[in-house]
Amino acid sequence: MEDTSLNDSLHLTLEPFVLPPGGKYPIFIVGILVYLFSVFCNMTVLILIIVEKDFHRPMYFILFSLPLNDFIGISAMLPKVLLDIVTETSMVYYPLCVLQGFLLHMYGGGVLFVLTAMAFDRYIAICNPLRYNTIMTPCTVMIIIVLAWGADFILIGSLFFLQVRLPRCNNSLTNVYCDNPSLLKLTCADTTMNNIFGLCTTAIMQLISISVQVFSYVQILIACLVNRQSDAKSKAINTCVAQLVVFLLFEFTSTFTILSHRFKNISSNLQKITGMLIFLLPPVLNPIVYGMKTKELRNTLIKVMTKQVSSR
Repeated sequence: MEDTSLNDSLHLTLEPFVLPPGGKYPIFIVGILVYLFSVFCNMTVLILIIVEKDFHRPMYFILFSLPLNDFIGISAMLPKVLLDIVTETSMVYYPLCVLQGFLLHMYGGGVLFVLTAMAFDRYIAICNPLRYNTIMTPCTVMIIIVLAWGADFILIGSLFFLQVRLPRCNNSLTNVYCDNPSLLKLTCADTTMNNIFGLCTTAIMQLISISVQVFSYVQILIACLVNRQSDAKSKAINTCVAQLVVFLLFEFTSTFTILSHRFKNISSNLQKITGMLIFLLPPVLNPIVYGMKTKELRNTLIKVMTKQVSSR
């Protein structure tokens, strides 16, 4: 009897989508196509950086973390949601729920820290081009990457450590996937410390990311205005626009998601969909943005595809 009770306490119920009759299979198929497209695009970027020696440079070593992080984000969320839709189960094992929430929050923090590292790299490359190779040594690049992922892991790990220590008195989540706010609603204990730490963690991540990126891009803009050479301006635009678009896309989807939960007249399904956008749009659009705005990446991909076609 005790084992059954313990087993039940480890299974949580997710709030399902309210779907029209016959709607689950079309939604499942569309969702799978979106997921496969995102995985294909992000894996293509990762493989190109690994295989092509021209990309074995600091800029691309740091860029490598972005599609990897996007792959983690969409894989941690979408397959489980689609499985729940097609099987109509909406159940999750508590440890797996915590793992999903941890990975999703790691993804969010990872976007900010990786884009911060990329902005710093572009600042050195454009504002101090003669010292770039001296500053951005393999050791420095490794330290930057470890700091980005390490800071993300420590902050999010601490957030979830505070969460899992709380007793649970409810097994029903108010979301279609697991995240820290939904998990906190399962407890009847005081969550003040968790809420304060969560807000501080978000503020620290945003402050570090926005500060470094604003400083970097302002300095890059000044360098462009001072340097009248058109090729220097073109280089600055081509290497920075993609990063700015990715950052603004992430911030827009984050803000839109937060605002959507402030309006009570929005339907439950729409709120769930907007909550998923932050884990869907960036992983799908980021590789496209970089493919379009990064000339080296685009040309190499075309060259590789042309070779594959001509060899058949």
